[in-house]
Amino acid sequence: MTDTALDLAHAAMQAAPEDDALRLRFFERLGDAELFLLLEAEAVGDQVTPQVFDPGTGPLVLVFDREDRLASFAGAAADYAALSGRIVAGLLAEQGLGLGLNLDVAPSSFLLDADGVRWLAQTLDNAPDTVEARLAEVTAPTGLPDALIAALDTKLATATGLAQMAYLVGTADTEGKRGHMLALVGATPGAQEALARAAAEALTFSGIEAGAMDVGFFDANDPVTERLARVGLRFDLPQPAPTTAPEPTAPGSDPNRPPRLR
Repeated sequence: MTDTALDLAHAAMQAAPEDDALRLRFFERLGDAELFLLLEAEAVGDQVTPQVFDPGTGPLVLVFDREDRLASFAGAAADYAALSGRIVAGLLAEQGLGLGLNLDVAPSSFLLDADGVRWLAQTLDNAPDTVEARLAEVTAPTGLPDALIAALDTKLATATGLAQMAYLVGTADTEGKRGHMLALVGATPGAQEALARAAAEALTFSGIEAGAMDVGFFDANDPVTERLARVGLRFDLPQPAPTTAPEPTAPGSDPNRPPRLR
């Protein structure tokens, strides 16, 4: 069966244990992934009760990056909640719990203790400041490492429908300060925080200093957008297919209302 993104990132990390960039990339994939959290019983409303294990290193819960892997571990039908890795990390950090990924069922089997989960949750919770300074100049981006470009491309590919496109540009403000900016065009209402966090994660997990890039939001009809298009490195965000299906109501489906552990 095809390896998952976590399998590939874990294998790369294991092959070069001294490479911090590969280790950060694995944790980025963990935060982005949809994870299946093994429960003691079916979720009740927005409350979930995970099965808690203690292998001798402290209490932890089990997550899997495929449903069939969870079923293989459980050996029978099992209750679970499908949640993003960032939501799982936040929930477990609040409870002081560790995490076991794909234990005994995949090459990406991995243990992260409570301290590691707390670090991951805090890292995923970082967000950059948005741009408020008046821009005097917009130029082509220069001097940014390929790792950041690749991280932005990967991260923005997961932001389906949150904006129309993004441009990475060089900037200078009216005081002469130079920097870089990720300019997001046509962001949907309420999506700015999620997009800013996505940009912050691309910075953090590519190992780039947090202050190396600002984030700005622009209307598609703003005159500056034409300037951004002329000089910027463009990223097209995927757009959702039209659908009339009702919004999901499963625990964790609304990022503004994460489930609660019982």
